[in-house]
Amino acid sequence: MEIKKKMALGIVSALAVVGLTACGNGGDVVKTDDGNVTKDELYEAMKDKYGAQTVQQLTFEKVLEDKYKVSDKEINAEVKKYKDQYGDQFSSVLAQSGLTEESFKENIKYNMLVTKATEANTKTDDKTLKEYYKTWKPDITVSHILVGDEKTAKEIEAKLKDGAKFSDLAKQYSTDTATKENGGKLDAFGPGKMDPAFEKAAYALKNKGDISAPVKSQYGYHIIQMDEPASKTTFEKDKAKVKEAYLASQVNQENMQKALKKVYKDAGIKVEDKDLKDAFKDYTSSSSSSNK
Repeated sequence: MEIKKKMALGIVSALAVVGLTACGNGGDVVKTDDGNVTKDELYEAMKDKYGAQTVQQLTFEKVLEDKYKVSDKEINAEVKKYKDQYGDQFSSVLAQSGLTEESFKENIKYNMLVTKATEANTKTDDKTLKEYYKTWKPDITVSHILVGDEKTAKEIEAKLKDGAKFSDLAKQYSTDTATKENGGKLDAFGPGKMDPAFEKAAYALKNKGDISAPVKSQYGYHIIQMDEPASKTTFEKDKAKVKEAYLASQVNQENMQKALKKVYKDAGIKVEDKDLKDAFKDYTSSSSSSNK
């Protein structure tokens, strides 16, 4: 069990079918004694149900690919995070959402392209970043032991106070299969990336080696150890990290929508299929505004 990223499930799997069915004319998809289902029938049915979403994604992806690059290495690295998080359940989680690993990768790619467009549409001048720096918190690195009940958490807390090694107890007790064999160590993270209760308790630990009391989150009870505390220096020295954190904080649904509205406006998109004439209606409002 993990305490951060949720599976970024999107519309690719169902939508990919629409694209595939559109590739061929005529022919049968299913044959029965009482009549056949043709490719054209399947395409029309899928277009009615998923067409607007599909044409949006396929169009924006084509336009964004001309402006931004997402490498296979980036995609595979992101997919690996989910594989590490879900472990043996990864395939079943995909299947439950009608996705294959390949369609999930397509979804990851699209999300990355939209993220890059959103970042490019975001102001990052010194005035903006200095204001953000006032409340910015650097990334921290912690280890944790996750268990299902408070009683077990308190037993672990007592053993730690008696001198037991944190990493040994993580391997013995933690239910977080993604981190337990590494002594419970998590990747570095910043504000907004973890369960709120977990994040608050982690940032409250100021010194390397500090250990929290049991902390309840939506996943269970955690004991947290500070490995690398926050280290804030000066704006000039921290600027690159501040910019990265600020951009990440601005990649939200509202700003993604603004970025895609700008993409739509600049790309000269025209829908030729009358059945899909309203597919981009959410991106044509005059209230569209840019962060730039």
